[in-house]
Amino acid sequence: MSKHMPPAHPFDDDKLKEECGVFGVIGVTDAANFVALGLHALQHRGQEAGGIVCHHPDHGFNSARRFGYVRDNFTKQSLMETLPGPLAIGHVRYSTAGSKGQTAIRDVQPFFGEFAMGGAAIAHNGNITNAEALRKELIERGSIFQSTSDSECIIHLMARSLQRTIPERMEDALRRVEGAFSVVAMTRTKLIGVRDPLGVRPLVLGQVADGWVLSSETCALDIIGARFVREVEPGEMVVITDKGVESHYPFRRQKSRFCIFEHVYFSRPDSIIGGRSVYETRRQIGVELAKESHVDADLVCPVPDSGTPAAIGFSQQSGIPYAMGIIRNQYMGRTFIEPTEQIRNMGVRLKLNVNRALIEGKRVILVDDSVVRGTTSRKIKEMILDAGAAEVHFRIASPPTAWPCFYGVDTPQREKLLAATMSEDEMREHLAVDSLKFISLDGLYRAVGEADGRKNDCPQYCDACFSGEYPVVPSDMVEKGFEIKAAE
Repeated sequence: MSKHMPPAHPFDDDKLKEECGVFGVIGVTDAANFVALGLHALQHRGQEAGGIVCHHPDHGFNSARRFGYVRDNFTKQSLMETLPGPLAIGHVRYSTAGSKGQTAIRDVQPFFGEFAMGGAAIAHNGNITNAEALRKELIERGSIFQSTSDSECIIHLMARSLQRTIPERMEDALRRVEGAFSVVAMTRTKLIGVRDPLGVRPLVLGQVADGWVLSSETCALDIIGARFVREVEPGEMVVITDKGVESHYPFRRQKSRFCIFEHVYFSRPDSIIGGRSVYETRRQIGVELAKESHVDADLVCPVPDSGTPAAIGFSQQSGIPYAMGIIRNQYMGRTFIEPTEQIRNMGVRLKLNVNRALIEGKRVILVDDSVVRGTTSRKIKEMILDAGAAEVHFRIASPPTAWPCFYGVDTPQREKLLAATMSEDEMREHLAVDSLKFISLDGLYRAVGEADGRKNDCPQYCDACFSGEYPVVPSDMVEKGFEIKAAE
């Protein structure tokens, strides 16, 4: 774990984590202030570090990178005054499991490079699945890397391109890249956004006053009063100047495979994805879950906060009353000082507390978004039983997470995923609950708007963490011996 950040709380450590959020603005006074606000709205996508790069016609490029929350760094006037200009991009980061303990300021994006035609900065959300092969090739050809991030490969590929403009060099570089990427970049006069051909990771376009905005999610547009224009399409590059927005399609067109877990957990519930409210989709997941896995009970309780919309939908469909049986301490964050081993061993109780008067003697359905390692689920179950619950039933608003993600989500190794080594019945026995049911993959697809469920011959989303069907072969991991699920 980085020395700059306290250890994650056990409750948060048993969740899948989106690794990055990106945001960019052009055509407004003091664009970096807008970017700081946008990054604050995207803080859920990365809490370890953040960075901003800006450009001013008289002062050139300037940047700031900091560890910790946006609110603790990029709200200081003394810092923001060093970031002038009408054009800026930013990035919030959550490092992968493999890089914890090695995080340095040099790994914090955006990355910046000087080219023959001028400087450029780049911020990347996703994961380059052939980054190790690219890095080895580039180093052998003389490149000198300054970070451990896979994103830096893009800068080096751009530097070696023979194309004439920075957008053309970026196109050239990204054609060499495999995996998932949503990129926000800038030159002295341009804001650039690109999504990979499958559109695995999100990126949206907005407008604020006379300026333009690129963001990982629509909720970050709201915070600066920007109007949502549209999603950047899979495989599209938008180049924005003071003359407006140009659209290019540098990659071969493919069917979209957007990450379905954005609907389940990663995106904020007040964001819009594909024209659908994330909150409403999660409520509908609860409806489908109740249809598939009814059980007689007295209360439906969410595991806060991510299980709340699904629990509401489950309650509405089942007719079982909804109740806040677990209360989350909103002031217990990553910065909480845990001074003794005794306090640390209290674990999840530091962040969650059971509403004992409500729970005692009741048959309780707990609704959560996912089960990863299962450690938190067991602790929550014990808390509910300690409060006197008669029965505890788990209902999970996603299918069993049995495969790691290689497209920009921090997941444990496969053998550490509970669903990779146990059947549903075995997981129920392991968690020691009265019943355990996950929504089916078909049910999840119905909840996100696919009335016929998942089409096995042509899935509409990337659901590799559930199905093991990877839309882009993770070549670096395969080279290390990871075995891809064989086609049925």
